[in-house]
Amino acid sequence: MKKPSFLSVLIGTGFGSGFSPVAPGTAGALLATLVWFGLSFLISEVCLIWLTVVLVPLFTAAGIWAANRLEPYWGEDPSRVVVDEMVGVWIALLAAPSGSVWYALGAFALFRLFDIFKPLGIRRMEKFPGGIGVMMDDILAGIYSFVILIIIRCLIV
Repeated sequence: MKKPSFLSVLIGTGFGSGFSPVAPGTAGALLATLVWFGLSFLISEVCLIWLTVVLVPLFTAAGIWAANRLEPYWGEDPSRVVVDEMVGVWIALLAAPSGSVWYALGAFALFRLFDIFKPLGIRRMEKFPGGIGVMMDDILAGIYSFVILIIIRCLIV
């Protein structure tokens, strides 16, 4: 049997974080959170927001492509494919102030809770075929997390 392409594995596994033997989805979301948090100290808040806004659709498209390429080898919605978790947590992090460890942790925790328990229609998103179904539940989990963080920010300020 032919092996999947290196690029689809690299993207799909979130640069290898999906090969974590324990909680690969959490490892992918954690990597994305750490990348965002590190960038928050290197670039301005406006640049960070715009970079995140660019990364979300870019990695969504790349994730759909990668998941479609990997499913024939690894099965439907394989646990090693974590690019969807990366996109979801980046959506949640759009509500976090640059450099705020507490909001970054909150975005990460809220996203993982929504992703694990899949309430409010998130589970239905998995019914979409192929890579779209792989990505959509995490996108919706990210949107719900974003909304909650925005509400928290409005109540605190």
